[in-house]
Amino acid sequence: MAPDRHRVQKNYNFPMSSVHATIDAVYRNDWSRIVAALIRQTGDFDVAEEAAQEAFAAAIHDWPVSGIPDSPRAWIIQTARHKAIDRVRRQARFDEIVKEQVATGSIRTSDEPAPESGDIPDDRLRLMFTCCHPALAPDVQVPLTLRMLGGLETNEIARAFLTPVPTMAQRIVRAKRKIRDAAIPYIVPELEDMPSRLDAVLTVIYLVFNEGYSATSGESLVRTDLCAEAIRLARLVNALLTPLPPAEVVGLLALMLLHDARRAARLDEAGDIILLEDQDRSHWDQEKIAEALPLVDNALRRDPGPYALQAAIASVHCRATRAQDTDWRRILELYDVLENMQPSPVVALNRAVAVAMVAGPTPALALIDELAASGALDGYHLLHATRADMLRRLGAKAEAAAAYRQALELVTNDSERRFLERRLREVDRRDK
Repeated sequence: MAPDRHRVQKNYNFPMSSVHATIDAVYRNDWSRIVAALIRQTGDFDVAEEAAQEAFAAAIHDWPVSGIPDSPRAWIIQTARHKAIDRVRRQARFDEIVKEQVATGSIRTSDEPAPESGDIPDDRLRLMFTCCHPALAPDVQVPLTLRMLGGLETNEIARAFLTPVPTMAQRIVRAKRKIRDAAIPYIVPELEDMPSRLDAVLTVIYLVFNEGYSATSGESLVRTDLCAEAIRLARLVNALLTPLPPAEVVGLLALMLLHDARRAARLDEAGDIILLEDQDRSHWDQEKIAEALPLVDNALRRDPGPYALQAAIASVHCRATRAQDTDWRRILELYDVLENMQPSPVVALNRAVAVAMVAGPTPALALIDELAASGALDGYHLLHATRADMLRRLGAKAEAAAAYRQALELVTNDSERRFLERRLREVDRRDK
């Protein structure tokens, strides 16, 4: 969780607004780098995370008096490192842990890996591959990595998996306990061993991006820091597996670039959502689109998986000069392939939207009602929002209003809430 600001005393010399802004920026941009560096130095996930939190709290206390340091991130890392060492020493385990882990190669005595070692040249990527160790159960690999790498809260992770928050919290605790009890080392796999972890690694990158692209909570729909971090990590994985990275690695990078290219057009000046069909396409980032389209073609020519297919769907939107030029039949064809390859309620819901664009809202509503009856997406606000939109388009205003209210009970992001409230006002006869 973010540092507790309520502990700050008043009448400090340095402007509190500047302190808070700097701490927020370091927390958002460098949390994963700080925690990953601490794990490499201490070999303990819990100690690293707790020490990082303590360092941020110390910054809140100290910086208003001493001033913001020239390198805030370095200050946080150094402070956290001292707190981690103190914490482990208090547990009377520091010397034993260091000796054991240096001897086994779990951690290194130098700050950076030797260039000739073949290690992944990035602490965060190293952390990601470690959290995706085959000894960990699949249902804990990705949540743990999202917590440690992205700094996501348990409720954000639970939302990504459509899982109750208490269940997700137990999984994360279980994963940390497994790493400790099984003495899983903080090391980088050899290149030939990476494929066994690649699926989980790509899932983590994609979920980090999704949380950035459509934030679970808060005032803004978009968290650009998470989007940029996910793209950066995908580029590293892609470069790591060069000269011929798997089609899914290429596809995932292309998918994120295409979505991120539309970021500037997704919200208006007030931070309210602009639907895809209403976006000003001149605001789309053409450089990212130009980089991504050849990657899509490359992935489709080989062995495309779900990420490559989703990238292909996104590319259809980005190739259309105007919304009305979008080839929705091609999109529906791609969703048919995707649903056959990786059936899921969310894919089925997205496919229903494509059906509506090709055949109208009536057949799409039938598919959505079938999904709703299954109960698989009961807690997913977009199911009810999409159902409401189909009912609105059919003129069933009372039913649409009821569905919008269901969506509003579940939505936690302020931008999405305002959008749904506007839609509800349009169809709710009680407001007329």
